[in-house]
Amino acid sequence: MKLGYTLIYVENVVKTVEHYEACYGLTRGFVSEEADYGEMQTGATTLSFVRYDLASKSVKEYQPNDPKNSPAGVEIAFLAEDVEAAYRHAVENGATPLMEPIAKPWGQLVSYVRDINGVLIEICSPMG
Repeated sequence: MKLGYTLIYVENVVKTVEHYEACYGLTRGFVSEEADYGEMQTGATTLSFVRYDLASKSVKEYQPNDPKNSPAGVEIAFLAEDVEAAYRHAVENGATPLMEPIAKPWGQLVSYVRDINGVLIEICSPMG
């Protein structure tokens, strides 16, 4: 098998796409006419957003993302050459700061924020 795409269920697809453009420097790939589905250009594996009402047509039960609650036990990781600058940029543009960049014992620089939906985002340097 091969990872094809990651889908995040959200209340507002357009606002989420705009957030990912502003905070993480991603480029919009596609937003449906109904604004119930959107994609970011992220390389071989697509990052997509699905509005809750559309998601509910396929998945009957799930825990909606909510920035007031603890994040789900999943994270999206973005690689950055300058982690400190990327972290600051994300926070200045609306991401919620969780952990400023720190050096890990294996040599990677790692930081955490949450997006406008409460999704956990890791901003880190490449491994090795």
